[in-house]
Amino acid sequence: MRTLRTLMTAVVASAGLFGLAGTAVADSPSPSASAGADAEAAAPTEAGTSFRTATAIKPDQRATASASTGDYLYWVLPVDAGQRATVKAKVTLPQAARHGAATWQLDVYDGLRRRQACTYGAQTRKAAPDAGSVELSCTLRTVRAWAEPWANDPLPGSYYVRLTVVDLRKDDLGLPVRAEIDATTADTGGAHAVDGSLAAPLVPGVATATPQAEESSAPGTSAALGEPDGGWSSGWWSDRWIWTAVGGVLAALAGIAGYRFTRGSGRPSHLPPGA
Repeated sequence: MRTLRTLMTAVVASAGLFGLAGTAVADSPSPSASAGADAEAAAPTEAGTSFRTATAIKPDQRATASASTGDYLYWVLPVDAGQRATVKAKVTLPQAARHGAATWQLDVYDGLRRRQACTYGAQTRKAAPDAGSVELSCTLRTVRAWAEPWANDPLPGSYYVRLTVVDLRKDDLGLPVRAEIDATTADTGGAHAVDGSLAAPLVPGVATATPQAEESSAPGTSAALGEPDGGWSSGWWSDRWIWTAVGGVLAALAGIAGYRFTRGSGRPSHLPPGA
């Protein structure tokens, strides 16, 4: 019975470790209403027209832009290892009479400008001539900290969002439209973690930057390159370490309990002394 009590106490203590780990993750301070208002006020109101002029946005920040039908609109945001990004776009179409349907498309490219496939979401949609708006979405695969050279896995760094119309009548080119972009990232945890990490995230200018340039750069340069607020992760830490440690503790306790149950209570009572 003492062994059972010891084992149950150890299991409860291990569960407490999980509770503490969950509390440390869940008890992060939530942004206040004023902070949310400031972020909304600072959201970009225009979009770039190419990869080089893409407008930088942050996750959970709604960006808007006014453009003409037929323009290519570009935004860029940082996505770190272990995160799954979802990009949503809404295009408000002109009230003027249009001559036909229009097909809009949302594409996402990684730091190497490789087009990334969407795991789910309506990446391409056709808007009827009388439609007031069209909505698109794209959920990417989980970003990996490291991948083989031959693989097309998404890697940490800058991700470019491109929104444009891919099929419409020439008579409708140039009509004014309003675009809204909203990108969110979700942490997937250690289930998608891999060993190893990149030497540096795939962001613009990382291959040409020098230590002298980094030291002399003004504050905020990293944010312009799309660095997350908390900095890039190292790639080696994940919650798999917690599961591994707790699993090792439980395995050790199970071994001790098995030994106590199988070794018996000592010398059998039916044997005479000294036998």
